[in-house]
Order: sequence, then structure tokens, then C-alpha cells
Amino acid sequence: MLIQRGLAALAHAEELGGARGFYTLQAAIVACHARAPTAAATDWTRIAALYAELASLAPSPVIELNRAVAVAMAEGAQAGLDIVDRLAEEPALKRYHLLPGVRGDLLFKLGRHSEARIAFDHAAALATNRRERDLMLKRAREALAAQ
Repeated sequence: MLIQRGLAALAHAEELGGARGFYTLQAAIVACHARAPTAAATDWTRIAALYAELASLAPSPVIELNRAVAVAMAEGAQAGLDIVDRLAEEPALKRYHLLPGVRGDLLFKLGRHSEARIAFDHAAALATNRRERDLMLKRAREALAAQ
């Protein structure tokens, strides 16, 4: 019911011409996820385009990292990794565990398991809670086993 209310509110905002604002772009991204029954059925191309539009409206390295994930899902791991690697020196992401976590995931998908393990270990070292740290360490072990 709440999802339907959110989708209706987004449609109303679009009707009023507010579809290109910061919050409506975020809502459109969420709506793409909500409408898809599975990750594979998600319209990743649209999500990547919405993140690009959001980034042009409010430049942010975190938005770019999210765009990298969507691009990877739409165009392949290498396309996403190219974006992630451009973010590597971004000061705002130096201590952000999700940057090496995403990088590790993309490297793993590309079969670059040794590099993926290093990235996951780095993400684990930066993680600020036990669950995230444990997940990154698990992914590092999986990458090691795949070598």
C-alpha cells in the first residue's frame, strides 16, 4: 500500500512538472526498484540515466558511486569499474567502505579474484559496523577461494 502511495505521489509530481527535481529523481530511482520483481528485471539503464541526471543537478561522489553500480548492471562490470576507478582519489570517499566494496564486487565479476580479495579486505578495514565488516571478509574469502 505504501509503495502504491509513493508511486502515485511520484506520478502527481511528474504531472505538475516537478519530475526533474532532486527528490523526484531519487523517487524515480526508488520507483524503478519497487516496480521490478527481481534485480534482473530492474530497468538498470533507466536507473543509470536517472543517477546521471541527479549527478548533474547535485554533483556528489556517492551519487557517482551509485551510478557506477547501475551502469555495471546495465552495461557490464567493466563499465562500472571504469567509473569506480575514477572515484578512487575522491577525498570524500577515502574512508567510505562501499567504494572498495563495490570495486571488489566488480573485480570479482570480471574474474580478477586476487584484486577483488584485496578490495574486500580494504572495505572490511573501513567498515564501521560488525555486519558490514563480516560481509566484506566473507566476500574476501570467496575471492580467495576462487583464485
